[in-house]
Amino acid sequence: MRLHIFLSYPGPVSAAIEVHGLVKQYGNLSAVGGIDFSVPAGTVFSFLGPNGAGKTTTTEILEGLRRRTSGDVEVLGLDPWTDGAALHRRIGVIPQDFRFFEKITAREAIEYYRALFHTDVDPARLLAQVELLDKIDARFDTLSGGQKQKLGLALALTNNPEICFLDEPTTGLDPHARRAIWAVIRSLKGEGRTVFLTTHYLEEAELLADRVAIIHHGKIIAAGTPAEIIRANGRPERIEVAGPPELATYLEQHLDRPVAVENGRVSVELADKSDALKILGAIEASGLPWDSFQTSRDTLEDVFVRLVGQMDDGALKQETPR
Repeated sequence: MRLHIFLSYPGPVSAAIEVHGLVKQYGNLSAVGGIDFSVPAGTVFSFLGPNGAGKTTTTEILEGLRRRTSGDVEVLGLDPWTDGAALHRRIGVIPQDFRFFEKITAREAIEYYRALFHTDVDPARLLAQVELLDKIDARFDTLSGGQKQKLGLALALTNNPEICFLDEPTTGLDPHARRAIWAVIRSLKGEGRTVFLTTHYLEEAELLADRVAIIHHGKIIAAGTPAEIIRANGRPERIEVAGPPELATYLEQHLDRPVAVENGRVSVELADKSDALKILGAIEASGLPWDSFQTSRDTLEDVFVRLVGQMDDGALKQETPR
């Protein structure tokens, strides 16, 4: 029998996580500078940012591991700092580069956590959920990196949490192991759980997340669905061909569309799909050599790099004396 701890808490919450005006300062250093975001229950939310942006500080505040300087924070309707004991029974956490007792088996690890949380979860069922049942009696020090992360996920689920905080759960894993973790994350959402995911793999966030927030220098610089962020901050769809710079010059003279050259490829923005035939016709009419055309659009990673770069460039200009 699987114990559903969250059933003992009365009433639904409008959002799994609510953050308003969150500030965390260390002396004169502002690690988090007054941010706002919310995470709807039952969704995958990805929190993105470069190293030192404020991700870890914010996440640890949400988990009740770090005290905020000011602002309002609610996780499952509770204050993470003052209601930490109650909150920790309702959340699961897997840290980056998960480590555990080396000689303990997967079964024993879950039994240990089961005793801590006073649940009666079945180790075999939980390990099957994270695709690790075949390693139920394997010691931790014999597991591969991906298998250790799966065990960390299993332990994070031992108390049947409503929210799972996953800190870069696929860092350093091979593509097969990464996709296995992705499948587990999707299954958690399918069960109605909320997943708070931090990752440096932007394609991972684009594939898995319902909503994304990008933080840099302690500020949220973009938030929304991946598609909304790309649409608001990305470049239009474009057609690209391998060709010489002279081709770009020709197309600029014969097309009323923006043209660019990058990494040996000429790109022309598309106003709509019908532009593709007109552009290809102009390329052919140029008489210049070209090859391998394709359409392209910005990814979340493209937008992330551009936004972070623009913010860094702006800060650098402000600091540089004139």
